[in-house]
Amino acid sequence: MGIPFVKTGAAAQSPTTKQVGDQAEDLALAHLQHAGLRLLARNYRTPGRGGGEIDLIMRAPDGTCVFVEVRRRASNSHGGAAASVSWTKQKRIVFAARHFLLRLGTQPPCRFDVVAVQAGGIEWLPGAFDAGGR
Repeated sequence: MGIPFVKTGAAAQSPTTKQVGDQAEDLALAHLQHAGLRLLARNYRTPGRGGGEIDLIMRAPDGTCVFVEVRRRASNSHGGAAASVSWTKQKRIVFAARHFLLRLGTQPPCRFDVVAVQAGGIEWLPGAFDAGGR
């Protein structure tokens, strides 16, 4: 068994993809809370394989349940962070949203937002897609 390669010094601790994603979610959450939304759930997952996951589920001041996909990109090439929410990803988010809503007694108004965290800052896209897909 070999000895694993370990970097030392300032460059030793590059953040993992999960850490970068968690940091983007933290920024998005703070941005949304500052705008008056309240956190209901974070990283909500449906049980089983092939389900969906929602980064943030928020409640808007008007009572709307907001399902938020957070995307982070280092640059705006290839359309930037918001453009990376594919039709397949949208379907999985909608699937998870329906699963979440089944737990509630009454169904509130809902929408699907995207928060793009990029080098230029945070872009919040309310109603970025609907339950029917594109």
